[in-house]
Amino acid sequence: MLAQFRPALVMLIVMTTLTGAIYPAAVTGIAQMLFPRQANGSLIEKDGKAVGSALIGQAFSNPKNFWSRPSATSPYANNASASSGSNLGPLNPALTDAVAGRINALRDADPGNVAPVPVDLVTASASGLDPHISPAAAEYQVNRVAKARNVDAAVVRNLVAEHTESRQWGFLGEPRVNVLQLNLALDAMTAK
Repeated sequence: MLAQFRPALVMLIVMTTLTGAIYPAAVTGIAQMLFPRQANGSLIEKDGKAVGSALIGQAFSNPKNFWSRPSATSPYANNASASSGSNLGPLNPALTDAVAGRINALRDADPGNVAPVPVDLVTASASGLDPHISPAAAEYQVNRVAKARNVDAAVVRNLVAEHTESRQWGFLGEPRVNVLQLNLALDAMTAK
């Protein structure tokens, strides 16, 4: 038995060193050299301070801002350590009530808007962390944001167009708008 203990202990130490220290250090080093922005969380900075990530949504409720897709993470919205959807089925009354409440909040913020509310403004994504909305969801909010910022709607609409990302490699996914980046661009534009 003692003859088997020594090789097992040596192998434990060797594998722990290889897989627990050397491999993670090598992968981290390569990622930092080749993809430093992504390896550090795709952080978005304003005035030298990180204000968020391009990959994790943030909740906005000010009428001057574009609003993000709702988040179903817990214990609070957009909790990156608890990525999940609500797991509520389409017939669940809790989901129906949540969607109705979100529609009411959008209608209250922009009473003159009678357009159909885009579904991504009232339902959470599967991860609950989606930083993007559809161009239709952005268009739905253009007049409210323009009015709240006292800016021409055409100017805001052009800014949305500038921040609309196309499909990845031309065929993957759908066109989308990163809400944080759009709101920061709006802040920069109206600060002038």
